[in-house]
Amino acid sequence: MRYYISDLHFFHTNMNEHMDKRGFASAEAMNEYMIDKWNSRVRNNDEVVILGDLSLGSVRETNELLTRLKGKLYLIEGNHDRFLHKSEFDAGRFVWIKPYAELHDNNRKVILSHYPIFCYNGQYQLDKKGNPRTYMLYGHVHDSYDEYLLNRFIKETRASVRSIRGREEPSAIPCHMINCFCMYSDYVPLTLDEWIILDEKRRGMI
Repeated sequence: MRYYISDLHFFHTNMNEHMDKRGFASAEAMNEYMIDKWNSRVRNNDEVVILGDLSLGSVRETNELLTRLKGKLYLIEGNHDRFLHKSEFDAGRFVWIKPYAELHDNNRKVILSHYPIFCYNGQYQLDKKGNPRTYMLYGHVHDSYDEYLLNRFIKETRASVRSIRGREEPSAIPCHMINCFCMYSDYVPLTLDEWIILDEKRRGMI
């Protein structure tokens, strides 16, 4: 099984108390809750793609954290992942670490970036039934005003109709961008299908 999640911000006291206002008694309490939620779902042979901003802890703290998280880990670099540039960091826990990636998940292309990409590779690809063949998964913006603006962009784009090469009639523009922010899933990594359903409900599109 493959899961996705973003912006956990382990050890980030300010994120708990101010920006996200996560409501934990301390960063330590937040860490333990997120580890428990992660390990309640993920098994050792599962894959987890982290879409950036995993940890603001020291290298030692982050190395120790990684030994407690189950699964085969993949990391898309986030702007807060400063541990990556420290010589003491043990990257052996990750299958790979990249700033950007594209992969396939059950016959669908998945675009992976910490930052939202408005015009992503494969955006116009649909299957024979008209379902999207490509999804853009991102993080970075949390549940902020930027995400509110992204929601407006997605709705307006989907409501726009234009001539598209290979189609007889003008068609609505596909736009399937999903914010995998950890608080949306109560800190549990989710499958692509689970994120699709959660995202459509959250944005009021189903």
